[in-house]
Amino acid sequence: MEIVAPKAVKKVMFIGEDIEFNTTLNQADNNIIISSYKTGYDASLALENCDEIDAIICEQNLAGQSGLNFYSSFIKNNKNTTSIPFILICDQTYKVGAQAMAEGIDDCYTKPVDAGRVLERANFLRELKLKKTQNQKDTDTEKSATQYKPRFFKRTFDIVFSGLALILAAPLILIAVIAIRLESKGKVYYISKRVGSGYKVFDFYKLRSMYPDADKRLKEFLHLNQYTGTDNDENDNSDVTITSNSVTFANDVVLYSDDDSISEAVYNQSKLEESASAFIKFDNDPRITKVGKIIRKLSIDELPQLINVLKGDMSIVGNRPLPLYEAELLTTDEWTQRFNGPAGITGLWQVEARGRTSKMSPQERKELDNKYVEYAAHKYAFWKDMWIIIRTFRAVFQKENV
Repeated sequence: MEIVAPKAVKKVMFIGEDIEFNTTLNQADNNIIISSYKTGYDASLALENCDEIDAIICEQNLAGQSGLNFYSSFIKNNKNTTSIPFILICDQTYKVGAQAMAEGIDDCYTKPVDAGRVLERANFLRELKLKKTQNQKDTDTEKSATQYKPRFFKRTFDIVFSGLALILAAPLILIAVIAIRLESKGKVYYISKRVGSGYKVFDFYKLRSMYPDADKRLKEFLHLNQYTGTDNDENDNSDVTITSNSVTFANDVVLYSDDDSISEAVYNQSKLEESASAFIKFDNDPRITKVGKIIRKLSIDELPQLINVLKGDMSIVGNRPLPLYEAELLTTDEWTQRFNGPAGITGLWQVEARGRTSKMSPQERKELDNKYVEYAAHKYAFWKDMWIIIRTFRAVFQKENV
């Protein structure tokens, strides 16, 4: 991270008609240039034509408007002035301190006030704002550096493969479309919002394999979710102590709210249980049509996702993009790691899960998703993708369809 040396205040704008205070400002530090303006209007014109102001000292009592009004109407929402420290000077009888802080003014002084002290404060605020700006730039740079970008060979392969596959699969897609339409009314395709690489939300395309009201009936069958409770069977609650209004663990920290208290361990456990139920998958899903079972068995319903690949929303190989209701539950660092890689039609956890005699837990799936993110950043990522594609073709006709 680049370290920016603190810059001392060199040029200060004073807005007001207090001649005595203006004089003491000019005498307080010979290294600082004070530019004076009597009204907010005059000051705003100067600020629009000058970007060298390091700090603004403004009186509350101005001709035509107050200092608070000048700040809220011009300074606060002006991208060229929001980084300039703004100090308000009030009369003894004018109680505007609380309002000034609420507006976001950096500091407020009541007369009489020492001009040297105000300039020292302006210098401190200047350094503080510079550091804050630099930290924000460093954060943005770090996010940009960690954001996944597909490599040339991967993207080229995605475009060529998906284009050829769509041409070759066109007759098969047409037959599936006719069969879907004959079995049940409604659209033959299905579009949902999915969360992919870098939390990008996009329209996800599939052939419809469920009845048209499947989304509305989801809550009816949540008790059949194979991922529910799979990570919680081994929890040991032997150290739990029940109190009158909360649950606490031995030697644990208690978190207090206005109306209740809760053990920190219990709170963290509840969050883990929410995450554990994020993925949803049913055995023998009752919402699937007869045609849907066939096209799912043969993965024909996945073919429209080749359009997503052509558009750049997805890749052939990557972590499966998640529905919004699933992605919004994955908030911890170890879960969100999966979004640092590409979204894909097939991936590591899919080929590992096919053919298994036991169900894959959310923890196993999470680890495989994170492992693929490491693969995607490797210099041999393209060949690892080819290995996953080969395994996908071998497994696609196996009994279990993931």
